[in-house]
Amino acid sequence: MKGNGFYKNSSFLGSFVYAFRGIVWVAATQRNMKIHLAAAVAVLAAAVWFGLSPAETAVIVLAVALVMVAETINSAIEKVVDMVTGGYHPLARMAKDAAAGAVLLAAFFSAVVGALVLLPHIIK
Repeated sequence: MKGNGFYKNSSFLGSFVYAFRGIVWVAATQRNMKIHLAAAVAVLAAAVWFGLSPAETAVIVLAVALVMVAETINSAIEKVVDMVTGGYHPLARMAKDAAAGAVLLAAFFSAVVGALVLLPHIIK
């Protein structure tokens, strides 16, 4: 039912359009995603600068992707919780805190991965 905002009968190509629109919305409106994107650019530039191997680069790209995916899911959860609750609710707070915690875990472990991969190159 496209008319009421649901995409139940959308085309295969249409699903990509909706997904891309969601990614653009998160990148354009969410402060933390902007921070993650800046960090990703810096880390990927370092990967190029230090001439990381394809395997090392793949590990870095996977770590970056994990953070981006977590932040995107977190943003979606926050919006749905806001829509459903319309105000404060302790369960809503727990859901939002857990989603934010998932992003924090992804970012922390991605930083650990980045350090493990890049530090030997920096030390050289």
